[in-house]
Amino acid sequence: MSVKNVMIVGVGGQGSLLASKLLGHLLLASGYDVKVSEVHGMSQRGGSVVTYVRYGEKVYSPVIDEGEADCIVSFELLEAARWMRFLKKDGVIITNTQTIDPMPVITGTAEYPENLEEKMRAKGINVDAMDALSLAQEAGSAKAVNLVLLGRLSKYFEEIPAERWQEAIEACVPARFLELNKKAFALGNG
Repeated sequence: MSVKNVMIVGVGGQGSLLASKLLGHLLLASGYDVKVSEVHGMSQRGGSVVTYVRYGEKVYSPVIDEGEADCIVSFELLEAARWMRFLKKDGVIITNTQTIDPMPVITGTAEYPENLEEKMRAKGINVDAMDALSLAQEAGSAKAVNLVLLGRLSKYFEEIPAERWQEAIEACVPARFLELNKKAFALGNG
């Protein structure tokens, strides 16, 4: 099998690192060679965070170049737009419709771009947008956006059975948050 590429992008503190850890665990358990590379911006100050997850029969590099991502999972709409140039022509962006103002918007030196979802679609990009924040809150915590988005991502991994995703969640999520996270995953998949 050829190497497949998934980018997980977001803003610091949204849980993207747990999402990449869980996805890496899932893919390893499914028999793939996996490379995960985390790139932190000012993650602790709400800056951009990106993680590359590459998997296949044999993966030599953890880095995804422009135009190589099969899928981009975005925790925030502006981050989806910021990283869309990395998407393959037939790839998909799974994005939360939530918006988080970056520092230039907060300080008043810039405005948050309007109609990002429509603008991406106008460029021919396959956008799978959802209100992951509301679903996470329905599951019991706004912090479960990451599992909602992984639930949606699982729909694109038809070759990996649902029970394997559940096993990865159980292996990576602390026991006290397990039921909440399983519920969030199921809402994202639904």
